[in-house]
Amino acid sequence: MNTKRILVIGVLFAFIVAAGVTLTQLHGTTANLAMGGVPALAQAQAQSTNQAIADSGQAAIKAAIAKVSPAVVRVDVIATVDVSNQFNDMFNDPFLKRFFGEPQAPQKQQQRALGSGFVINYAGQKLVVTNEHVIDGADTIRVTAPDGETWKASVVGSDKELDIAVLKLKGDTSKLPTVTLGDSSKVAIGDWAIAIGNPIGLSYTVTMGIISALGRDLQKPDGNGYYRNLIQTDAAINPGNSGGPLVNAQGQVIGINTLIARESANGIPIEGINFAISINQVKEVLDQLVATGKVTRAYLGVYIQDITTAMEKNFGVNAGKGVLVSDTIAGSPAEKAGIKSGDIITKVNGEAVVSTDALIKSISMKPVGSVVTLDIVRNKASMQVQVTLAEKPSAKQLAAKTTPNGSQTTAVKKFGITVGSISSALAQQLGLQSPQGVVIIDVAPGSRADWAGLQKDDVIRAINRQPVQSVSEWNSMVKGMDDNAVLMFTIIRDGRTFFVTLNQ
Repeated sequence: MNTKRILVIGVLFAFIVAAGVTLTQLHGTTANLAMGGVPALAQAQAQSTNQAIADSGQAAIKAAIAKVSPAVVRVDVIATVDVSNQFNDMFNDPFLKRFFGEPQAPQKQQQRALGSGFVINYAGQKLVVTNEHVIDGADTIRVTAPDGETWKASVVGSDKELDIAVLKLKGDTSKLPTVTLGDSSKVAIGDWAIAIGNPIGLSYTVTMGIISALGRDLQKPDGNGYYRNLIQTDAAINPGNSGGPLVNAQGQVIGINTLIARESANGIPIEGINFAISINQVKEVLDQLVATGKVTRAYLGVYIQDITTAMEKNFGVNAGKGVLVSDTIAGSPAEKAGIKSGDIITKVNGEAVVSTDALIKSISMKPVGSVVTLDIVRNKASMQVQVTLAEKPSAKQLAAKTTPNGSQTTAVKKFGITVGSISSALAQQLGLQSPQGVVIIDVAPGSRADWAGLQKDDVIRAINRQPVQSVSEWNSMVKGMDDNAVLMFTIIRDGRTFFVTLNQ
């Protein structure tokens, strides 16, 4: 190999080696970017994105608050109430009356109450919506805006069942802002919820949480009737928030704050369970309230419950395809039309009934005196019944007042239940027409009956729709039954009949 050729090969080899080193360095630079620079950049971008999302969410909440809060007002009420002497009940005893005479009449006393409300635009006039219990019995009402301006107010209309009231302000309200009413049917669990009001007198207070649950039905604190279709939220609500708005992230009112859960039946403290009336219920009755000062509801006169899958075999109707009539009220339109306990209402005027709430809404919004055609299933056979609807009585008129008590007797203990016979005196106390059935004396804690909700003093009238008229019939029916048998009881409690299933 000559010197010239060796020189060329050496130069070429040097070029290739140099090129290889250069490529390796480029690859190394690329590797460094992939392993070090890019994650840092991605992390910075992620942090920036998260911050942007947080800023956007915070901005939305602030915008919602700014949109609604100027129209949220404080409602101060002065009412005259009866205050009785704490010893009056004792002196009502006939024996003590002989020595001390009649107890003193209750004394009148002024009482102050505080609540919240919000301003709406109704047909060109500005009205305030609040809770009925805030203004109940009011002698004078004063409304204060966030800027301190005040007005005297009068009640345009109120509804104790829904617990809402509409107020009219006396004076110039032209500068007073109004809220936008949303659609509570579009509310979903997990949505943001904002409560604005005047808790314990602290004006213009804002709290935030989420929608915790929907469609809650709760008995009212006074025991007369139920709140229906409530929105549950963990946004902090306290006394003074009553009547204030529950607001979504778009700045729309979706409910009226009305009820606070503070402790359980066992006295256990509860936090973060608060309830609001869904705004769609308010919109449905607003015209009536403003026009007539009250809400008139049609009335069928039945106690109803949803059909569970455990009941399908007994009634021949699938869950969600009708509503079970557990009992009818004496003298009601339903009783007069021949509707009976155990009937299944599947349609009203041809429209399917899928739940108790749907039936209640369908009937209550119809004109009083109107005639409706009900499709029902009785003993697994279909039929139609026409009912003339009456005006619904008040909750107090419908409330049962019996307090039954049972007496011990020999009976087969089954499913965790101990039963006794019903004497004529007890039947009268229970409001029964006859002493048929057995009364529950005891329910074993943790038993199937306990889990099903059966209670002491419940009256069992039937098992799987077969009548139980006495302890002896109870014994003969349950003695041979399997302890895990799936059963359905017909129960009377506080004058009402309903059905309870024992599942495995």
